[in-house]
Amino acid sequence: MGAVSLQQLPEPDRTEIAFAGRSNVGKSSLINALTRQNNLARASGEPGRTRELNFFNVDDTNLRIVDLPGYGYAKAPKDVVEKWTKLTRNFLRGRVNLKRVYLLIDSRHGLKPVDEKIMDVFDEAAVSYQIVLTKTDKIKPPAVKRITEETLQAIMKRPAAFPRVVATTSAKGDGIDVLRAEIAALLPEF
Repeated sequence: MGAVSLQQLPEPDRTEIAFAGRSNVGKSSLINALTRQNNLARASGEPGRTRELNFFNVDDTNLRIVDLPGYGYAKAPKDVVEKWTKLTRNFLRGRVNLKRVYLLIDSRHGLKPVDEKIMDVFDEAAVSYQIVLTKTDKIKPPAVKRITEETLQAIMKRPAAFPRVVATTSAKGDGIDVLRAEIAALLPEF
């Protein structure tokens, strides 16, 4: 289901994890790879297509995945982007069943100032978050290792950051099982 206001949010009756990231970082592709469903989250070639909070219940578990609107770029009027941003911030601050946000970072570009701003929001709201590097198939293995280490160093002093970085590629499946294990560890039945 999709929600464009706090009144439309589902009941907080399941463990929730959320995925955040700049537009075009590969959130939809990663969600599809994690759930082994090709068309669950709609991937688009046009950045900024996720314009609401999208909720996906994972069958046979107590887990709900939340796909947050992308940030940093969107072909939308400024007031609409501000509305998405406000909705996302309010969601993050008030969702008691939200166990972790996975902040997706394109491995080719690393952390950008806009990512640091969203990490500030997570730190201020005391929302646990973990960095997931995406599109690692597009760079060489030594570069993946370097960007993973640099990213880990960059988050070490952040109060709400979980101190592990997961490197993934939705196209080839690398790191997907590692991320699934990280998520499973958050579930009460694990």
